[in-house]
Amino acid sequence: MKIFEIMAKEGHEQLFFNYDRTTGLKSLIAIHDTRLGPALGGCRMWNYDTEEEAVLDVLRLSKGMTFKSAAAGVDYGGGKSLIWGNPATDKSEALFRAFARYVEALKGRFSTGTDVGTTYNDFIVALKETKYVGALPAEYGGGGNSGIITAYGIWKAIKAVAFELFGDDSLSGRTIAVQGLGKVGFHLVEHLMEEGAKIVACDINPDYIKAVVEKYPQIKIVDTQDIYDVECDVFSPNALGAIFNDQTIPRLKCKGIAGAANNQLAETRHDKALAAKGILYAPDYVANAGGLIQVCDELDGYIKERAFRKAAAIYDRLLDIFARARKDGVTTDEAANRMVEQRLQEISSVRRNYIG
Repeated sequence: MKIFEIMAKEGHEQLFFNYDRTTGLKSLIAIHDTRLGPALGGCRMWNYDTEEEAVLDVLRLSKGMTFKSAAAGVDYGGGKSLIWGNPATDKSEALFRAFARYVEALKGRFSTGTDVGTTYNDFIVALKETKYVGALPAEYGGGGNSGIITAYGIWKAIKAVAFELFGDDSLSGRTIAVQGLGKVGFHLVEHLMEEGAKIVACDINPDYIKAVVEKYPQIKIVDTQDIYDVECDVFSPNALGAIFNDQTIPRLKCKGIAGAANNQLAETRHDKALAAKGILYAPDYVANAGGLIQVCDELDGYIKERAFRKAAAIYDRLLDIFARARKDGVTTDEAANRMVEQRLQEISSVRRNYIG
């Protein structure tokens, strides 16, 4: 791999390789951009096939965190960490304490927390070796289940999409297609039902479906492959990424999109495909920033009301993006990217002066 060429092209600052001979820990920490502040990003534990796959994943994910942080209006940069291993068989107290010591060695340049393959319990262990950990349970000073605030932000995003489309953000009587009823989707449904929305939903997990239907029997459940064909006002993807592609976009019968799934566009060009169909897309890294906002607030000493007030700002941020897209004649995804770049440049320029 030509790692330095990749870093130069994508704008990365640092890539750390960490190995602990006692535990066999193999870990990477990537720091993409710290112009706004110290890097922040979760720790993914995954059994990668090759070193190259692991490096490319941590570099890609860390860049995504730069955009998400900048769009959320927080003063943190983008980073990501990973532990190369099987989360079902390779975890131990010693492994996560060894990993945490490498995080601590960066002295606050990078903070981390849960991601795919890691849990609260892993980072309760990590706390023994570093304070640069977020996404913790309430009893450890954290905000608890981040799916709750993420769902709150998605609800605000759907309302912003409705306002842009219909001139009224009420969801009463609106049909929302919810893809995924897990950590975020379940709580999103609660907000939507309180507003009187009509919900068509799906999930691959029958237990998730059962939990939602027991509480809201009026919800219509469809097969996971049929959700794309549902005629609705807003489609809300809250499961897998890369779901909007050459096969699914022609099938969509929605007017707008807003959901919590990461990397919803299979390729960047698919923002234009959505726009060509007249579908208003709320860029995923803007809409789903609730969890990030909670973690950032934890690092400052978690106050629930403050965190949810910041998450509520997703509504106005999206309206600004929609307005900018109209004004500049670009897609909403491109408008969001331009907004991010503008904030990165402006704030870093403001901070160039020495103030003692």
